[in-house]
Amino acid sequence: MAKPLVATAPFTGCFGCHMSLLDIDDRILELADLVEFDKSPINDIKTFSRPVDVGLLEGGISNDENVEWLREFRKNCKVLVAVGQCALTGGVPAMRNTVPLKECLEEAYLNGPTVVDGCIPNDPDIPILLDKVYPCHEVVKIDYFLPGCPPSADTLWAALTALLTGKDVGLPYELIKYD
Repeated sequence: MAKPLVATAPFTGCFGCHMSLLDIDDRILELADLVEFDKSPINDIKTFSRPVDVGLLEGGISNDENVEWLREFRKNCKVLVAVGQCALTGGVPAMRNTVPLKECLEEAYLNGPTVVDGCIPNDPDIPILLDKVYPCHEVVKIDYFLPGCPPSADTLWAALTALLTGKDVGLPYELIKYD
């Protein structure tokens, strides 16, 4: 019997949620027995080889390339899970949402205290920034949300193993409290 396929994606964030996944310690060996990773920075596979069972998303959506990849994830994942505050709310990257994009770019590239002879980048290979950083659910349908910055390794383990074994993903309060 084939192992369930899991894909992961980092968008605009700090990669802390992927680090939390790797922080499951010895259970990483159990996870390797349970699943096969398809598209993921964990195995450096950059494109989907086939549809996957579970997709884990980290980070907010801040540019046109993020939108394109998120939509590709939705098309290729039976279940899609937003992991961490950036994916759920935009997180720290969404702090730029309080300032118009034009002002952000001007401060960063033209008027900032360390800028010398600045110019706003306009290379066609650079993704186009969106007007704000969006949470994943404002772009595609998300099936499950795992809060935290980042969620603990235990939270990720509990949710992922529940999804992969067909159990209820209802997590105990201890795994989702942050006080």
